[in-house]
Amino acid sequence: MLIEIFTTGGTIDKIYFDAKSDYAIGDPQIVELLREANLTLEYRVVPLLRKDSLELTENDRQMIRQAANDSPLERIVITHGTDTMIETGRALQAVAGKTIVLTGAMQPARFRFTDAIYNVASALTAVQILPPGVYIAMNGQIFDPAKTRKNVTLNCFERL
Repeated sequence: MLIEIFTTGGTIDKIYFDAKSDYAIGDPQIVELLREANLTLEYRVVPLLRKDSLELTENDRQMIRQAANDSPLERIVITHGTDTMIETGRALQAVAGKTIVLTGAMQPARFRFTDAIYNVASALTAVQILPPGVYIAMNGQIFDPAKTRKNVTLNCFERL
């Protein structure tokens, strides 16, 4: 089963130049994460954007939705910033017949202590076993974007 992985930027791809104040969105980190994990599944990575999710526009979401619609594959993982992941998930609900899982990280993948590895692994597992629909894989759970919020105080996702 071939899995399409779209990257859009966000914290997972951030590179900090000092104590978490000056950063840039770097190359997609998922390629390195998957190589280090020694995965045996088939995937292809397609970079779409390099943006902090707070900078994503409706046009960006439309482009992500169009890429998902146009993909010949039925299983898609999207790495995304956590601040607006829910909005993008809701925008993707118009895509029919595909299993789409969004994931990201609260800490950059380049950090020694990061949730990126676990979240990406959860998303890759989820996209293989869930029925068509749109999901978010964060904090060891699978969420429905229509019934989810990001709790900024606790730095996690939770059901409404």
